[in-house]
Amino acid sequence: MIKNILGKTGISVTELCFGTLCLGPLQKNLSVEEGAALIYRAMEKGVNFFDTAESYQNYEYVAKAIKGHEQEVVIASKSTARSYDDMEKSIQKALKELHRNYIDIFHLHAGSAKSDLLQEREGAFRCLLDYKQKGYLRAVGVATHAVHAVSKMAEVPEVDIVFPLINKAGMGICDGTVEDMLAAIAKVAKAQKGLYAMKSLAGGHLIDQLPQAVNFVRQIPGMQAVAMGMVTEKELDINLAVFENQEIAAQVLAEMKNTKRFIFLSHVCQGCGACVKVCHSNAITIENGIAKNDPEKCILCGYCRGVCPHFAIRVV
Repeated sequence: MIKNILGKTGISVTELCFGTLCLGPLQKNLSVEEGAALIYRAMEKGVNFFDTAESYQNYEYVAKAIKGHEQEVVIASKSTARSYDDMEKSIQKALKELHRNYIDIFHLHAGSAKSDLLQEREGAFRCLLDYKQKGYLRAVGVATHAVHAVSKMAEVPEVDIVFPLINKAGMGICDGTVEDMLAAIAKVAKAQKGLYAMKSLAGGHLIDQLPQAVNFVRQIPGMQAVAMGMVTEKELDINLAVFENQEIAAQVLAEMKNTKRFIFLSHVCQGCGACVKVCHSNAITIENGIAKNDPEKCILCGYCRGVCPHFAIRVV
């Protein structure tokens, strides 16, 4: 398994990053034992890089898997906190629930970030920098679906790592095209910051083109790792094979065809619009007082499910 150094951080990570979002309650909702077993299996296969977030509600999965191996793995987390106090609570929660003395990477979780992101969340960003200085964080980053935020972070010296959404179809980019995002990523790479990517398969829309879609992202200049969501050992093995440049049989890819989708229960939905506000892909609308999801636009990020106050959203 290829390892790369994330920018100037000195943090060495496997090119394959295990994105843990889909293990937990926002998507597959595996048991802690099942999710932890898959993470541990990835560790046995050589993966050392695991991406999580406070909003994923799956710290317990990661903690159980890495117990006794805490110093051997790199953990990235994120928080949507806006104030200093709230970010401090988020960092302390991660430290406590992951049973670690430090977190390797902590991002501002900023999907559809506005151009004044660091002004709007100045307190949260300052907290990240303070906790890095105190030794509780090794690197500070920004995770975003927005071209302008990626471009801006290239100019901010305090940002060590950028975690952009990029795939060859351009799905999920909230303010531009594939070409726009590639140009922004090039700025980050030129600034010698750490770079790893999310949503290379566009939430499963590109799964029938898995090797080509993943390699499109791997080959972006300056890209040091790619976060891949997986919920079965078969998916893990296929991803490992892709990152080890092995041939994948067409039949195997055909069997992986994506069938997951979010449904909105009309008899439960109150039409509050909370899901619309967090959907960076513009996949959700309110029609006749009920939320509707466009599966052609949905990238299965699960953020809508996490904010629904009426538990009206299901994964099927």
